[in-house]
Amino acid sequence: MNNTSYKRSALASCTSSMILLSAMLASQTVSAHGYLEVPPSRALLCQKGLNTHCGGAQYEPQSVGETFKGFPAGTGGAPMQGPIDGKIPSGGHSLFSALDAQSATRWHMTEIKNRNVDFQWHYTAVHPATKHEYFITRNGWNPNEALKRASFESTPFCTIDGGNQKPSDSDKHNCNIPADKSGQHVILGVWSVGDTDAAFYNAADVNIIAEAELPGGWSAVGSIAPSTPLLVGDKVKARAFSANGESPQYSVEISIDTAEQGTPNNWSFKLAEAINQAHTLIRAGVRDENGTIEPVKGNNSLYAQKDSGVTRYEVQLDMKEDTGARMSVASQQDKYVLEKGLAKVDFSMISNRKMNVEATLFDENNKLVGSTSAQADSGVTNLVMDIRSNPGQHTLTLVGTTLDGRTTHQDTQTTNVIGEGAGVEHDFVFPEGLSEYTAGTKVLQPKTNEVFECKPFPESGYCKQYSPSANGFEPGVGAHWHMAWDKI
Repeated sequence: MNNTSYKRSALASCTSSMILLSAMLASQTVSAHGYLEVPPSRALLCQKGLNTHCGGAQYEPQSVGETFKGFPAGTGGAPMQGPIDGKIPSGGHSLFSALDAQSATRWHMTEIKNRNVDFQWHYTAVHPATKHEYFITRNGWNPNEALKRASFESTPFCTIDGGNQKPSDSDKHNCNIPADKSGQHVILGVWSVGDTDAAFYNAADVNIIAEAELPGGWSAVGSIAPSTPLLVGDKVKARAFSANGESPQYSVEISIDTAEQGTPNNWSFKLAEAINQAHTLIRAGVRDENGTIEPVKGNNSLYAQKDSGVTRYEVQLDMKEDTGARMSVASQQDKYVLEKGLAKVDFSMISNRKMNVEATLFDENNKLVGSTSAQADSGVTNLVMDIRSNPGQHTLTLVGTTLDGRTTHQDTQTTNVIGEGAGVEHDFVFPEGLSEYTAGTKVLQPKTNEVFECKPFPESGYCKQYSPSANGFEPGVGAHWHMAWDKI
């Protein structure tokens, strides 16, 4: 293991050509695949269901992040070195672009309780490794901005020489997470493949709660990660905890007095300042090269002296409901007509706030037959959902939540659906609910508009064996579908 030293250096600018990238990857005679398993990558947690709305990543975590070598800048002659800024988690592949979304609350975080970590990869198609590297976000990084090179330290905190040998699932990379890192961070694991021009870039979202004594006797005990805009009258509290429970004497609360104070970076700065003014054994801010801790307008770390007894902090938002928010279904058709069980249900909604809305349609047996979601602006918004159902009275449910998450409204309307029904009942539309397929599960294959039933055990195990690149058991379509399914 080689733990590299910390340094900050100017990052070379990188340009990209997605056409050339696709051609390069397609031309490889071999294709390595794998993912960071410990701590789990963002894509692996999609497959496990802890992360949602992940696109194709939930089916192929082993394929995520494959692109050119050379992060952060590279020294080779390729037109692009490493992934494109803003597309680092996906590697620039549209199938995995959902992983590029970034906010302080978007992804599940793995708690890091010990700074000495055995990083471990799982390889589904193993090929020689020149090296594995581990980068981490800078102190004060903004968790609400897309990840780019400037988000990360310019040098890896750990580098493992691969010797151009084939790695194994049993290999562990023992690395120490830097002592000045605490709270929310992203670790970028990079596997540079030895016999192709590619590397795999895997982002892992972590919450570092491990204790570490820093110069001056300070220990990292948490962070203030600003994410939510606040309104006048809202409050933010940093709650202190010791080994014996909450320590109210070290907790600090602020109120939002102006609209300007309510912006995420500003209230984070105000809370950090209030903590520093209230206590001498607690500090909030970012450590500079001299060890001085000062607040910033962004992500602030929390530090404590041993004499305080404080071991961790939690940030709690006390947000008042937006009593003026309104939302409802504005109009819909008198009836919607099914053709071979399919129809488009279009309707309009009205709101006086920007909202994240989700519309669902249930049949008379309360079975979900269609859904859609969108971010609606203030005013009238037109929505449409594809449904697959049978004639009868349906229920349209519209749920809207203001963008700050403080207020939720719901409206429910009766909807009349007529015409030609879908016929055979089914439990899922393939590949929805893939992890729940068991013997007897009925799924509708939209490619053929046919229903298939999962065979009894032990063949039922094949029903879940599917990914966009390996679909041999896909009902009605795959080369071996007869081994797993019966057509109804």
